[in-house]
Amino acid sequence: MQERSHGSPTNSASPVGITAVGYFLFFGMTMASLAAATLLLPGTSLDRVWTLNPSAHRQLLSLGRTVGFLFVLLAASLATAGTGWFKRRRWGWVLAVAIISTQVLGDLVNLLRGDIVRGASGFVLAGLLLAYLLRPAVRNAFLRRSE
Repeated sequence: MQERSHGSPTNSASPVGITAVGYFLFFGMTMASLAAATLLLPGTSLDRVWTLNPSAHRQLLSLGRTVGFLFVLLAASLATAGTGWFKRRRWGWVLAVAIISTQVLGDLVNLLRGDIVRGASGFVLAGLLLAYLLRPAVRNAFLRRSE
């Protein structure tokens, strides 16, 4: 007679969605780090990444180096959230929810200011991601862990 393993669901392989969100957080960290580098050290070959959105680059550069440091803070927050996310820590889930909630709010502000396409698409996409994070099954995967 074989014994059955009674391991908790958090010890089994991660669901695809939870893993994807963790990778998304680290991808965001990478992009925020790249933005920070180009804003803190303008005029390097890294500036080419802004060819996709040159107006945003001009606007951000006009705000000074402080914006570059804010991107460093964003990158650190995303790295921290990603680390907590993959370790299935409650604080990692809370931080991810806070970051995505901020994105939803920012996209809503853009929408209300008249940037219809980017505001609406960002609001919908970030809103769907936030809805996923708030699903009971996702939340419970983190709330069972302490620390």
